[in-house]
Amino acid sequence: MGSNDVYDFDTGADKNKKESVVNIVGSRTGTIVAAWLLLALGFMGLTWVAVEAANMRSLFLLASAVTCGYIYQCPPFRLSYQGLGEPLCFAAFGPFATTAFYLLQSSTSSELPITGTIFSGSLLVGFTTTLILFCSHFHQVEDDRAVSKMSPLVRLGTKRGSQVVKVAVITLYSLLFALGIFKVLPLCCIFLCALTASVGKLVVSFAEENHKDKTKIFMAKYYCVRLHTIFGAALATGLVVGGMITRKYAPNPILL
Repeated sequence: MGSNDVYDFDTGADKNKKESVVNIVGSRTGTIVAAWLLLALGFMGLTWVAVEAANMRSLFLLASAVTCGYIYQCPPFRLSYQGLGEPLCFAAFGPFATTAFYLLQSSTSSELPITGTIFSGSLLVGFTTTLILFCSHFHQVEDDRAVSKMSPLVRLGTKRGSQVVKVAVITLYSLLFALGIFKVLPLCCIFLCALTASVGKLVVSFAEENHKDKTKIFMAKYYCVRLHTIFGAALATGLVVGGMITRKYAPNPILL
């Protein structure tokens, strides 16, 4: 987040962004040093965990997630300025990072399987994370356009962007139910995640009603953060409970 704000500060995209880390701290140098230091410390810690878990596949996935983050905003790539920030965000926080952290949970096997359940769960996490990024651009359309940062909302406009939010939320829950029907996710996941639909509806209605109001639409991304948090908590709880139920009622092996 810090390095992202530094490079947006350099292009002038964040000159009116009050929540920019650089604008809050008041120092570009301090922010970038802190960002790179935290990255180094974090990666060292995760490398240690990967070694302890004897699962080096997680490091490859984490490196891929970091690479997505770098080419998203850092020079000379700056792919977010070409409207590619959302796909990179989806890949980084969904399949790459979520699967990596799953693999790090094992301390006994380097062959922990990546099942359809894990992969589909990572897709849902990537989906809600990407929705946060998409909605964060609503109040920055004018500033982004001024520096040629062609985010999806600059290309689409806020009205069509609000419709994209609606389609995205409908797709999220449709995908959830489809995964339940085909038994890729436990039914308790479907039930618990379905309870968050009211927050999804709030995100949609807020975007539709306030997409023209630069002051109010600022809150859209925070409603998406709320959806991401409770949806993720429901998904994780459902996976844990589903696993417990499966183990409890699994047939006992016949002892010969």
